[in-house]
Amino acid sequence: MAVSLSKGQKVDLTKTNPGLTKVVVGVGWDVNKYDGGNDFDLDSSVFLLGDNGKVTSDSDFVFYNNANGGNGSVVHTGDNRTGAGDGDDEQVKVDLANVPANIQRITFTITIHDGEARNQNFGQVSNSYVRIMSEDSGEELIRYDLGEDFSIETAIVVGELYRHNAEWKFSAIGSGYQGGLAALAKDFGLQIG
Repeated sequence: MAVSLSKGQKVDLTKTNPGLTKVVVGVGWDVNKYDGGNDFDLDSSVFLLGDNGKVTSDSDFVFYNNANGGNGSVVHTGDNRTGAGDGDDEQVKVDLANVPANIQRITFTITIHDGEARNQNFGQVSNSYVRIMSEDSGEELIRYDLGEDFSIETAIVVGELYRHNAEWKFSAIGSGYQGGLAALAKDFGLQIG
């Protein structure tokens, strides 16, 4: 039975699931009906952060064009350009046992590709969620439904896995940003286009 979280809640992942080392983090969303004329392309991205809350190099930014990070311990499985259909729209596999020691937090985000230019924002997106499953069993362990409390934002930090006393925990964050991926990346110590 999955633990369902609310914004701001934290939950233990590995202590309550002994032996769990490989997880799949799935994100999903639906686009509300709108007449803007452009497709919505939402993307999940992952930032591997050190003690200072920043990436240590460009390779610590994992997304569909840089699908591997953390010496192969974090793998993005590919881009979904439409969000159509049921189930996860994008997934990231994490091998917790092999995440490099200098990585303290693995932060999961969803952004709207060209959101500002296309006049799109998360107020037009519904049913956004993040969930963590055991890769071995497929069992859903943690789920966080983000709710509909966004309007003008074009990027969301949905949650993060973080180390605590040699165990991994998950924090449901749900923080919106204006400025899309570029604004997020800057906060995490990257400069992108």
